[in-house]
Amino acid sequence: MKGFVLAGGLSTRMGRDKALLPFRGRLLIEHAVELLVGVGLDPHIAGSRPDLRRFAPIVEDLHSGAGPLGGIEAALSNVAEAALFLPVDLPLLPPEFLRLLLARVGLTGAAATIPTIAGQPQPLCAVYSRTLLPRISAALAQGDGKVMRVVTGLRTDLFSVESVATAQENFGLPSPPHQWFTNVNSPDDLARAGTA
Repeated sequence: MKGFVLAGGLSTRMGRDKALLPFRGRLLIEHAVELLVGVGLDPHIAGSRPDLRRFAPIVEDLHSGAGPLGGIEAALSNVAEAALFLPVDLPLLPPEFLRLLLARVGLTGAAATIPTIAGQPQPLCAVYSRTLLPRISAALAQGDGKVMRVVTGLRTDLFSVESVATAQENFGLPSPPHQWFTNVNSPDDLARAGTA
């Protein structure tokens, strides 16, 4: 299976390119790519970012300005069955969680496997089947870039990160689950993540 780092955003709240921000001795893009490699995935970067080619192969968006759903569409156009997606700005996500996410895909066979934290879906850190591609393309053609609307009504595995983490004996994770999904969107977010 391929893994894709979603790195096509504009980083407007950060004020500079998030992918190239240093975090604990590595750039955020390096951290994300290494995370995918560490769980046995073939890493790629989804987004029109030729400047990031030195970190992993790039899959260019099929439509400009389509947001994360556009990156997911382009990535799924380049896989045979399914792909795991990871935003570039989740530096506290542990590899053990991605392994668990991949294991769930094999158990459920769902078109979308999406974690929730505090009841909120995290659709940019998920696994999507290529079977979603026609729905995604149709939504983007209508100007709808909302990932959760695309999967509504489909066989979707929405699972609670907290419940799964609690059920895992000797999970051995360095931080509580609510910190795993700390998005680094601003300089303050980056500072907080660095001390977590």
